[in-house]
Amino acid sequence: MAKARKKPSGKPERDEAREDRITMEVVVDAYGEDERAMGWYCYLDEQLHTPFRTRCVRERAVSPLRVGDEVEVVGMSPEDECRREMFASIRWEGDRTLAVPLSQLEVIDGDEETRQSVEDWHYWTDMGYEF
Repeated sequence: MAKARKKPSGKPERDEAREDRITMEVVVDAYGEDERAMGWYCYLDEQLHTPFRTRCVRERAVSPLRVGDEVEVVGMSPEDECRREMFASIRWEGDRTLAVPLSQLEVIDGDEETRQSVEDWHYWTDMGYEF
């Protein structure tokens, strides 16, 4: 699936198919922040087929990754870490894992469901939507 084109404002153009998928599969029956966060967590946990390779596309103060770094996602971070934002666990320093914001990662080697779900999360955050 192609990345969402962005308007000059930096926001992506509205994508009706993506909006419908998010509404019907991710946040359906979610009434409030916690339920929307758990909807996203469950959707991503089911759709991400790990492990898969990613590239850092934006730096974040809470993450040591730099633009261009390539890392392997090994799963979603624990639920408790994803109440305000979605975090993925990456392989770090050999046998350790580290939680990083999913919004800073772009799939470079993963199946279509994995790619689509990460792009759905990017769309959600780039549109300025919140839990």
